[in-house]
Parts: sequence; structure tokens; C-alpha cells
Amino acid sequence: MALYSTITHHRSYLRAMGLAAAYLRNPQRLRQLLARAQARAAGGPGSYLAAIGDKLSIPLRLLKAWLSGEYREIPWRSLLLITAAIIYFVMPIDLMPDVLPLLGFMDDVALLTWTISQIRSDIDHFLAWEQQQALPAPAT
Repeated sequence: MALYSTITHHRSYLRAMGLAAAYLRNPQRLRQLLARAQARAAGGPGSYLAAIGDKLSIPLRLLKAWLSGEYREIPWRSLLLITAAIIYFVMPIDLMPDVLPLLGFMDDVALLTWTISQIRSDIDHFLAWEQQQALPAPAT
């Protein structure tokens, strides 16, 4: 728990929180952020990519659905937390700079884990919505 507290009080995370609302209010900027996050996750070391996989893919899918207007059942605070975590993830210099092999990604994984735990019910609602969208339409 101390690592989460350290990260969430670090100037890099505070900066990410300060930028989150601006990203959410600018669809083009948010799309660019999501693309950067996906590219960064795809380029990470193997064990890191495995650790970050689901932790990043769910928030990315949620933000994409929100951005497209398909999914809007999420509080603003949760959107801010997700967006800040993704901004932090793409920052090369944060609590543990990403140039440090593997160690530099530990804070990113920890922050994504903490963020998801903070908005668990919103994530669960989104996953249920996603499953419902995947069901075939009833025959008429």
C-alpha cells in the first residue's frame, strides 16, 4: 500500500491528474493518448507486457467506448483516475523512470492496479456492458 501512496503523491502523478480533464475534453488528444499507450504496451519487455496486459486493456477499451459515445455509464472521477493512470503510463520520467529495465515499469503496473481497485465497480459494470454488447441481437 505504501507504493500506491508514494506514486499518487509523486509530482508525475499529480501532473497526470492535472492533465486528465484536458485530455477528456479534447477527443483528438485523448485518441492520441490511447494510441501512445497501446504502442508503449506493445513495445515493452515480455514479462512487463504480460503484467500490464489486462490492467491496461480494460481501461483502454473503456475510454474508447466512452470516447465514441457508446458507453457513458461511468462517473467523471473514474474517468479522471483512468486517464491519469494512462498519462502516467506513457510518461517516460515518473517515480521510477522507464529507462530502468523492468524496474522502471513497476510503478506503472502498481498505479494501474491501484486505479482499477479504486473503481472496481465501474470496471465491473463496463465489463458486463461489454459482454452484453457481444450477445447476438434477438430475432424479431
